[in-house]
Amino acid sequence: MAKMQIDYDRIRELAKSHEEDMVRFLRDLIKIGGESCEEKDKAYRIKEEMEKLGYDKAEIDPLGNVLGWIGKGDRIIAYDGHIDTVGIGNIENWEFDPYEGFETETEIGGRGGSDQLGGVVSSVYGAYMAKELGLIGDEYKLLVTGTVQEEDCDGMCWLHLIERSNIRPEFVVISEPTDMHVYRGHRGRMEIRVDVAGISCHGSAPERGENAIYKMADILKEIEELNNNLKDDPFLGKGTVTTSQIFYTSPSRCAVADSCAISLDRRLTWGETYQSALKEIEDLPSVKKHGAVVSMYKYDRPSWTGEVYEQDCYFPTWVIPEDAPQTLALVEAYTELYGVPKVDKWTFSTNGVAIMGRHGIPCIGLGPGKEAQAHAPNEIQWKEDVVRVAAIYSAVPAVYHNITSEA
Repeated sequence: MAKMQIDYDRIRELAKSHEEDMVRFLRDLIKIGGESCEEKDKAYRIKEEMEKLGYDKAEIDPLGNVLGWIGKGDRIIAYDGHIDTVGIGNIENWEFDPYEGFETETEIGGRGGSDQLGGVVSSVYGAYMAKELGLIGDEYKLLVTGTVQEEDCDGMCWLHLIERSNIRPEFVVISEPTDMHVYRGHRGRMEIRVDVAGISCHGSAPERGENAIYKMADILKEIEELNNNLKDDPFLGKGTVTTSQIFYTSPSRCAVADSCAISLDRRLTWGETYQSALKEIEDLPSVKKHGAVVSMYKYDRPSWTGEVYEQDCYFPTWVIPEDAPQTLALVEAYTELYGVPKVDKWTFSTNGVAIMGRHGIPCIGLGPGKEAQAHAPNEIQWKEDVVRVAAIYSAVPAVYHNITSEA
C-alpha cells in the first residue's frame, strides 16, 4: 500500500483557522448543560455541528449516543468523548456561573470544559479536517462518538455500541483530558456493597439487640487496613479501596440499628479482577464474624431515550503497549506537529474499560485540558489545547496507515 503524504504545516494552519468555530461550539455545549441521562439537547447540538461540517452521516442511536461518520472504507477509526458532565456541587465554591462560563484570550470556563466537552469538540473538528485534507484514505472510515452516561457508568455506552449495534472499530482514540500527554491505559475499578444485619431493640436497653452499625465499624477498620496492603504495579500504580457511602435502617432514633451497608470504591491495578477483589473483602475476619454479605452493584438507569442496558459495575483495567501501532501513530502525529509528548496513564477511569478492558479493542488517549480540572469547581479549558488536539487527530489516520502499511 502506498504511503500517504502529510502536510503538517497545512494541518496546523487549518486547525488554527477553526479556533473561533471550536470555541463557539464548546461554549454552546457548556451552556446547554446536562448530567448523565440528561444529554438530549447536547446530542442534537453535536449532530447539528456534524451536519454543518459535511459529515457523511450523523445520527443518534437508541441509547442516545450521537455518532458522526466520515469515509467509505471498512476499517473504522473512532474518536470517543462522553457528553455528560457531573453536577456543579456547592455553588459557593464557584467564582463564575458554571454554565454561562467565561472566555478570555486563552481560556474557556465552565462545567465540562475539560471533562470532557473540549475533547468532543476536538474530535468533531479533527475528523472533519482529516476529510478536508485528504488524510483518511479509501480503506478507512472515521467515527466520532458523543457518548452518554459515562459519569454514571463508564463504558456502558460502548458496550451498547459494540454488543447491540455491532460497531467494532480497529482502534479508538479517547479524548478525555490528558494534560496534553499521550495516555496508554489506566487502572480499572468496581463498585462493591457490604451488608450486615442486626436486631433492633429499644435504645434504652441496647444489650437486648445487635447493633449493625457497631458490626460495620469492625469491618470499616479492616477495609482501611486492607487499602495499605493491595497490589502495586510499576506502570499503573497501586490498587486502592475506600468507603464512599454508608447506609443504615433503624425503627427510630431511639432504637438500635437493625442493618448497615457500605459502598466501596475499589480501584484495580494490573492483574486484579473483580473476583479477587470480592474475595479480599469476603475473607476479612470481621466480615466472616458478622456474616456480612459482599456483592457487586449493577447499573440499570434508563438513558435520556428511555433505553436500559444493564451491566455489572465492574470496569476492567487496560494497558496498550508503548510500541503498539496505535500508540506509535498518535505519538508520531503529535511529534511532527508540536514536539515529542510524554507517554503516561490516567489516574481516573474512562470508556476504555469497555472498549479495551472488556472487548479487547485497542485504545489510546489524548485529550485537551487537565485531569485536575475534572469534577472540580471553576473548571477551565485552554483554547490552544483544543486546537492542537484537533490537529493531531486529523493526522492520525494517515500516520496509522503509513505505519501499518510498512509492517
